[in-house]
Amino acid sequence: MKIENNILKHYLSHTYFITGTAYAGKSTMVSLLAQRYGLIACTENYHMQVSWQVAQPQIQPNLCYFQTMSGWPEFLNRTPQEYEAWIRESSREAGEFEVAQLLALSQSGGVIVDTNIPLDLLHEISDYRHVAVMLAPQWMSVERFFDREDEEKQFLLRQIQLCEDPKATMENFRQCLMKINSPECYQEYAQSGFFTIVRDSTERDTRQDTLMALARHFGLEDGE
Repeated sequence: MKIENNILKHYLSHTYFITGTAYAGKSTMVSLLAQRYGLIACTENYHMQVSWQVAQPQIQPNLCYFQTMSGWPEFLNRTPQEYEAWIRESSREAGEFEVAQLLALSQSGGVIVDTNIPLDLLHEISDYRHVAVMLAPQWMSVERFFDREDEEKQFLLRQIQLCEDPKATMENFRQCLMKINSPECYQEYAQSGFFTIVRDSTERDTRQDTLMALARHFGLEDGE
């Protein structure tokens, strides 16, 4: 069955999407917006609650990679090109799970989402007022990637430390992060046509300013 995009856009009219590069503050803003405006928060990789159980290797091979890989050393030591291809294809496969889950959640109220749905699909199922792009420069996305208490990031850090050559594995994974947060990737987001906020400093606390800018953009506050 195929559901036309105009139908999806209608049912997702109270769903707000935040996408972008690593360490731009997406998860923080999802949490703060949900708390302030009574929205349902869908944090990073929320689709895995369902996709982990439902995805099938012959249909969603990239989402099923964790079930078919030989172990975490294989995951962490893939080439940057392989890692980027996996990220892009996983995002597309996960997008279907995300939309299905959001259609259900949105019936209970407004939803704010930390999403990896590809930009072209966001243009099809949503609009400018419901999507925001958050960006951080490449050095910040890479150098500060593990500087968070995020459970998934800390798990990966522990797995790197357990590898046969942790130093080499860390350097390889850094190259993978550089690839998916490359200047080309940054420009793809920056030129997407969606509302964009750039995080250019880790020294200043810009959370409240960013929160209000997003709230005004989404129409949750008077202003823009």
